Amino acid sequence: MPDQRPRLRDTHIRLAHGNGGRMMHELVDALFVSALANPDLDSHADAVALPVPAGRELMVTTDGFTVQPLEFPGGNIGSLAVHGVVNDLAVSGATPRFLTLAVILEEGLEIALLERVIASLARAARECGVAVVAGDTKVVGRGDCDGMYITVTGIGFRAPGLGLGFSAIVPGDRILVSGPIGDHGTAVLLAREEFGLRGEMFSDAASVFAQAQALMAVPGLRFMRDPTRGGLATVLHEIARATALGMHLSESAIPVRIAVQSVCELLGFDPLYLACEGRIVAVVAAEAAATALHALRELAPGAAMIGAVRAGPPLVVLDTAFGGQRVLDELDDDPLPRIC
Repeated sequence: MPDQRPRLRDTHIRLAHGNGGRMMHELVDALFVSALANPDLDSHADAVALPVPAGRELMVTTDGFTVQPLEFPGGNIGSLAVHGVVNDLAVSGATPRFLTLAVILEEGLEIALLERVIASLARAARECGVAVVAGDTKVVGRGDCDGMYITVTGIGFRAPGLGLGFSAIVPGDRILVSGPIGDHGTAVLLAREEFGLRGEMFSDAASVFAQAQALMAVPGLRFMRDPTRGGLATVLHEIARATALGMHLSESAIPVRIAVQSVCELLGFDPLYLACEGRIVAVVAAEAAATALHALRELAPGAAMIGAVRAGPPLVVLDTAFGGQRVLDELDDDPLPRIC
């Protein structure tokens, strides 16, 4: 059977692709509607009605993505956008169901690159069990953006009364991470080929929904967060600030790949502040820590227990591998801009 999908005549994005006319509809139908293959996606409607399951809370989150380069080992801005929003819902205890998509394209962007990004976005959405139900596309002039910006709104549902959050955290709780940190930040840095560095590092960008659900089944789970911009250290500073409690970490317990550590040592970065896109930081009751760690390792063998919550000043303190201690400051400058 011949391919009936609409075809684009252009090889690069033109301003006319955003003018609301024939060329814009051709772009939307040929790339977005065709790739997403969702029968509930009406590209001509202004709004969509969604079913809300009885007895569930509706959860909504929005995130924007500006990564450079647009493609990197382990993913691209399309798959990253899906995983980033799905993960925000997952660590909130929700089951992700629907996405809306807003894409800003730069004049001159290669159509072939856009096709790869949207195909990757659609594949990630299918794998995560979410449907793109609404969207919008705009085109800006050459030089007005980094090729493409994507904003995604995620909608999910969760059981009421979960009790997850900063207010549930108490002294003595344990801190877990679901795998090696800094992979995404390092992979994007190497993909830029700055500083003359190249490598085979892959981003950890992936859904954490299964891991979050495994933790949800463990009594004593207090809090979950995915450590994206600012990395592990920034999440812990957020907890310390919100709870007025201290976060104490063991450097030797924190999983960091050798490649990540090597790049950081060469360039003066700290892996504790580098973005992850497929990890969970969890706080659990001390008596539940072993069970939670086992549940995580069933799905993520690199998971580790890395520290504890303590009464005292709201600082993030690292017990170093050399037997000393250092206080981890809050992040001021962005060491790797346009990372996610």
